[in-house]
Amino acid sequence: GGIDVLNRGFDAAKGSWSEAKGRAKFVGPRDVGQLKVSFFGPFYGGYNIVELDPEYSLSLVAGPDRSYLWILSREAKPPREAVERLVARAKALGFDTDELIYVSH
Repeated sequence: GGIDVLNRGFDAAKGSWSEAKGRAKFVGPRDVGQLKVSFFGPFYGGYNIVELDPEYSLSLVAGPDRSYLWILSREAKPPREAVERLVARAKALGFDTDELIYVSH
């Protein structure tokens, strides 16, 4: 009835990995990337897959409104042109892309 979610990242300042485990449930049909995700018990937040590449290696994900936006990658350094294309798509959809935070790996 859902999907296990694991967000994992390396904290360079601490020199260690951290992770958050959660659970996602589809809001509507299973072939539509609109989910609700919980990392904190019964509290769920919107998780909308705006774009996903065919290899499932890079995605553009938005929250329940235009104040949350993530570019998720399976690679520490995704191809710059692919990231630029996703940023342009987000901007065209009305997201304030000037507020994006780019993480150095």
